[in-house]
Amino acid sequence: QVQLAEFGGGLVQPGGSLRLSCSASGSIFSIASMAWHRQAPGKERELVANISSIGGTNYADSVKGRFTISRDNAKNTLYLQMNNLRPEDTAIYYCRVRFPSAVVYWGKGTLVTVSS
Repeated sequence: QVQLAEFGGGLVQPGGSLRLSCSASGSIFSIASMAWHRQAPGKERELVANISSIGGTNYADSVKGRFTISRDNAKNTLYLQMNNLRPEDTAIYYCRVRFPSAVVYWGKGTLVTVSS
């Protein structure tokens, strides 16, 4: 059983920055692909960015050039650096882990609010 805990959400003004962290339990974190998803009020959950076990990354078009996903396997931690935040980035952000067996785990989410 893998447990995920997200940290770093909060209220930020447009143009500001936040760094989200996702701490994962378990010793096989390094073989998993990981991702950040988000769900805005009244909308479906969407993929923000993902990172493979060897560090390959992909981003949603809406965040390219503003967000950076990274991982520290030694610390079992996933990060999302978010710069130049916009009101439309307001959402609950979820961490997701997917193992080669296709088993998936989700965190409980952290709220990001971008507002003046």
